[in-house]
Amino acid sequence: MHCPFCAAEDTKVIDSRLVAEGDQVRRRRECLSCAERFTTYEVAELVMPRVIKQDGSREPFNEDKLRAGFTRALEKRPVSVEDIEAVINKIKNALRATGEREVKSLVLGELVMDNLKKLDKVAYVRFASVYRSFEDLSEFKDAIEDLQAEPGDDSAG
Repeated sequence: MHCPFCAAEDTKVIDSRLVAEGDQVRRRRECLSCAERFTTYEVAELVMPRVIKQDGSREPFNEDKLRAGFTRALEKRPVSVEDIEAVINKIKNALRATGEREVKSLVLGELVMDNLKKLDKVAYVRFASVYRSFEDLSEFKDAIEDLQAEPGDDSAG
């Protein structure tokens, strides 16, 4: 680490501690040339894969877009912001865990659908109706019947 005061290359770490709930390391450093002290913060850089859309175009993963989709599907549903954030983090971790640089939007869509199904059945049907482009009531009926047919899960959300 270069000294921000004299640009010397040699600095030593005086103190290190976790901050930001363990997501960062704060380091107090001292320049071996000018003896000035300064603080640095270290954060893990976790790169999200790019999303390959159905038309073949590619775009960076957009967490805000994911959050907006959940918010729309869960509008006026009894689901806390904390639960939504936990699911978003779960999906991001699953995408990172693939180890791929790119992931098809269908994979992302299925992750959203699976997590919505567990979070709130009504929101799941809402999202599925848009995601799968339901054309008529029979497709809604089929989606609801599929939910009701799942073993050991007769809750409505």
